[in-house]
Amino acid sequence: MPIPAPNPLLDLPPFPAEGYADIADRLAAVLGTNNDVLLVQGEAIVALEAVATSLAQPGLGAINIVTSPYGRMFGGWLRSAGAKVTDVIAKPGLPVTLDAVRSALDANPAARLLALVHAESASGILNPLEQIAALARERGILTVIDAVASVGGHTLDTDALGLDVVVIGPQKSLGGSPGLSAISVSPAAWKLAGHAAAPAGSILSLLDHRRLWLDTGRGALPGMPSALEFWALRAALDRVEAEGLPALIARHAQAAEATRSGLVALGLKPWVAPGDASNLVTSARLPDHLAASQVLAAVHNSPGLSAGVGGIAERLVRLNHTGAGAGFEQVLANGVALGSALASLGEQVDIGASAEAVADAYRVNRTP
Repeated sequence: MPIPAPNPLLDLPPFPAEGYADIADRLAAVLGTNNDVLLVQGEAIVALEAVATSLAQPGLGAINIVTSPYGRMFGGWLRSAGAKVTDVIAKPGLPVTLDAVRSALDANPAARLLALVHAESASGILNPLEQIAALARERGILTVIDAVASVGGHTLDTDALGLDVVVIGPQKSLGGSPGLSAISVSPAAWKLAGHAAAPAGSILSLLDHRRLWLDTGRGALPGMPSALEFWALRAALDRVEAEGLPALIARHAQAAEATRSGLVALGLKPWVAPGDASNLVTSARLPDHLAASQVLAAVHNSPGLSAGVGGIAERLVRLNHTGAGAGFEQVLANGVALGSALASLGEQVDIGASAEAVADAYRVNRTP
């Protein structure tokens, strides 16, 4: 039998050992941090569980902000490791309020950790990270931030905000593959992770990541790294740096603004006000007599549209404008697809006005 021809996805050269440190340093620049950056071979949910499992310990007081199923999972991992968790649960599909966070902090003066998802792809909302981080700093509380759905689409200056742990994945605004994630870890977080009950011998152990990679000089990663994933991440970072991080963020902001303009012209309301909305996903509030499942069933071949997640799933439709999709073509296609679906269900919508509003937003607010 003849040997199959080489396949560029399979017959890759090994990823160079010195390249891992370079990737970590480039991700640190994206995060705006001088803290250690760990590379985790797994989707970001693995990195988030590793953080919760490593930092939590019996009796640790933690404030866990819940604005989606991801926050609920993080609280569950903290509890499994013995932490005493106070959940601050926002109204379904909405950002948490500063008053609710402040009240929880005031009621739990012994808390040592606060966990927050920055932006929620589940509903398209943005939590007030800067103000919440300031509240935590005032009290000397360690912060853990899930920035998977915000990095590259929103400003995220880790050191300036005093964030202790930030978990990111490259699969959204950065335009990479979901098979890898990264964690930035401050000295204060390393100190908390060094408790007697800390896990060891596990992918969920931050101390193992430090011992096996950082402490050995950041050469070859332990285990058997996936060359394909690391080549893909390096390529994604090449594109981010070529565009420039400020331009990447501006492109996502422009896509969000254009999407909102298109929705309003279509006759719909955005789920939340612009200041509470993510730049990666815009959620459209549906008429009360329609459910998301009905609308999406009427959509033809438009992967940019999806239902929400959790209790608000049937009340909204999400329009995705992330990564390569944060541009005129995708934003226009999303609005036309949603308008066409609504029209097929008998709704009075103005698809032409919506398309013109999107075009106007790009004509007036050109990304530099």
